[in-house]
Amino acid sequence: MMSNVTNNTLTSVNQIKHLTPSTYIVRIERRELEFRAGQYILLGLPGYKNKREYSIYSGEMDPFIEVLIKEIQDGVVSKQLKEIRPGTKLVMDGPFGFFTLSPEQIETGKFLFIASGTGIAPFHSFVRSFAGLDYTILHGVRYLDEGYGKDDYDPKRYILCTTKDPEGNFHGRVTEYIKNHPVDNQTLCYLCGNSNMIHEMHDILTEQGVPNKNLHAEVYF
Repeated sequence: MMSNVTNNTLTSVNQIKHLTPSTYIVRIERRELEFRAGQYILLGLPGYKNKREYSIYSGEMDPFIEVLIKEIQDGVVSKQLKEIRPGTKLVMDGPFGFFTLSPEQIETGKFLFIASGTGIAPFHSFVRSFAGLDYTILHGVRYLDEGYGKDDYDPKRYILCTTKDPEGNFHGRVTEYIKNHPVDNQTLCYLCGNSNMIHEMHDILTEQGVPNKNLHAEVYF
């Protein structure tokens, strides 16, 4: 998909919403950006060379762009963006990436979205973009309050796996959940988040008979 946004386009912050002490959503002007759900953009402050990749959290038809950001202890951009206010100018570049859904499978495919932490972002975009999508989300976090945007999903389709908090839907890691709940080999599996989770999950799903053509991954760190 072609974008109407040129490199290093200036956009304005509309809103910043803090979800936890370290995680927040930034809403910016869309500036006619065309993107496919699952793609990412680069964001940074004008005058600084550092920009970082953030998956688009909003849907394809939303009149704004949102990104979900976790402040990184040794990070630069995530700390800078946490302090911005509405009206702040940001540099936006993109969209980029191929972590997207096949148009011919959106209507008929059965999807399993497996995320750790802020890796939920592209899946939030998928669900907002495609009404009637046949999906299940498996979201791995430590604590209950890290279930970012959980109320935006059909509760029958969203499974929160918590490792530190026993009040989630499943107490344990997403890999443990899948070991206990094998996946049908026709399921289209999308993995996003921590690289260790993705590698382990890939091995588990492969052992369960899910073919490589049905496995798609986006590594965050």
